[in-house]
Amino acid sequence: MNEHAGPPAAVLNARIIETLGQDIASGVLAPGDRLTLDGLQQEFGVSRTVVRDCMRILESMNLVYSKRRVGIVVQDPQLWNVFDPRIIKWRLAGPGRAEQFRTLTELRVGVEPVAAAAAARHAAAAERDRMVELAAELRRLGEAGELEEFLQADIEFHTLLLRSSGNDMFASLQDVVAEVLAGRTRQGMMPPNPSEAALRGHALVADAVAAGDGAAALAHMMDLLEEVRQAIAG
Repeated sequence: MNEHAGPPAAVLNARIIETLGQDIASGVLAPGDRLTLDGLQQEFGVSRTVVRDCMRILESMNLVYSKRRVGIVVQDPQLWNVFDPRIIKWRLAGPGRAEQFRTLTELRVGVEPVAAAAAARHAAAAERDRMVELAAELRRLGEAGELEEFLQADIEFHTLLLRSSGNDMFASLQDVVAEVLAGRTRQGMMPPNPSEAALRGHALVADAVAAGDGAAALAHMMDLLEEVRQAIAG
């Protein structure tokens, strides 16, 4: 084993992608700014192959594009793949955090209530039972102030809701919603103990889904997301 070997390529790639992604999302690198393979090689001390691999990933997110005799160009935000969870994470960590939370919350308001109603119609018995269990777990963890454990249970709750809706378009948004939930905790926007309205709201949604009451599931999810919207706006 070579004790002097550098970090593996995956680690180098992750570091470069994370650095450049955050710089683009935060505006440090502005639309139209140009990068070169040679410059990135020197900046990060890596091979040309590693730089090319990273640029392909950033191109897949539409953060940059490559043009012969021009180099690598930062794209306009209107062209970004804004549903990519990595872009969401970087934007939530940047100066446009409030606007990103607003738009993502509006997306959730447009999707999750309908998904809750669909879950009340389509969820399997085990999924209904698990949703009720998770709501009880959220109350226990929330009252205990166990925010990291609360976050993981909250992600599972909303992921299960989207998956059990029977709509693959809704299910495809599970990573987006998970990143929003995680971002709120990472950015210190969660209170030490979640509000009673939030805890009760999850239970009401779960009970409505378990009972097969689509109208109630939709209404309670709307109320739950309104509590989220007000908490973020406040």
